[in-house]
Amino acid sequence: MDDGSRLADAVFDGGGVKGIGLVGAVVAAEERGYRWMNLAGTSAGAIVAALLGAGYTGLELREILLELDYRRFRDPWLLGRLPVAGPAISLFLRLGLYEGDVLEEWLRRLLGARRVRTFGDLVLPDAGGEPRFRYRVQVIAADVSRGELLVLPADARAYGINPDRLDVARAVRMSASLPYFYRPVRLRYGGPAGAGGQVSYIVDGGLLSSFPVWLFDVPGPPPWPTFGFRLVEPSMGRPRRITGPVSLLTALVGTMLEAHDARHIRERDHVRTIAIPTLGVGTVEFDLDRRRAEALYRAGLEAGRRFLDAWNFARYVEAYRRVGG
Repeated sequence: MDDGSRLADAVFDGGGVKGIGLVGAVVAAEERGYRWMNLAGTSAGAIVAALLGAGYTGLELREILLELDYRRFRDPWLLGRLPVAGPAISLFLRLGLYEGDVLEEWLRRLLGARRVRTFGDLVLPDAGGEPRFRYRVQVIAADVSRGELLVLPADARAYGINPDRLDVARAVRMSASLPYFYRPVRLRYGGPAGAGGQVSYIVDGGLLSSFPVWLFDVPGPPPWPTFGFRLVEPSMGRPRRITGPVSLLTALVGTMLEAHDARHIRERDHVRTIAIPTLGVGTVEFDLDRRRAEALYRAGLEAGRRFLDAWNFARYVEAYRRVGG
């Protein structure tokens, strides 16, 4: 292109507080002149995708996330603050240790600063009439009541919600609702409350697809690449210290969301995937300090630069064809 920029789609892995690593790789791509067309993600990846879709750059996200105190996102319900019994009460009555409201409002404020509120503000005018490419941003969530993967905003129709009117921060909050950590979002399948149907509980999309790199695949050769930004756990991560029911729950959720089986990634996924080391940082390590956050960012930046140094679009297209895009 005349302005030196290149088009690409981007799909971001889930990973809780490890999202700063994704941002490092984004900055590496933006250094090479890439600009984003379609964006998608799960959990932390959904946050990154939504903010990029709203117009933030990778460098802007770097500053936001490095200054962030993740402990703010541990927002217990009123009764959940009671000593000893509080966590059990929250799990029993709210189905989560924390509410998730602080995370949602933080994201809504950032999106609002770029005049993005609903997915109607993220419509791509040049989608070519293809419904699945109508929105610049898509996020993955899981309906655990029905055992279904949700691609939002399109699948909001099943709950009586016009996709254009779905609140972006609310959708991302669904995608980032770590099971047992955050209270699930309740939606009435088949229509709004009072319209019949059953209540569904919506949680972190990482339960079903933490890395939906397939989302933008099209028949035939792709016009531009889809880059997958994947968080890769070390072969020997730090052991989790179990001291009681809450730390056991933390370990359970972290293991559940981090234990992705890379053997099932197809050839064309390997050729388009930026593998970002997580340096042993846990999904729910809310006490992440700035030093470790900066190390994660640098790991993502270096991984992105290495990947792009060896990037070959023609090889990507050939791998895509062989698998039968």
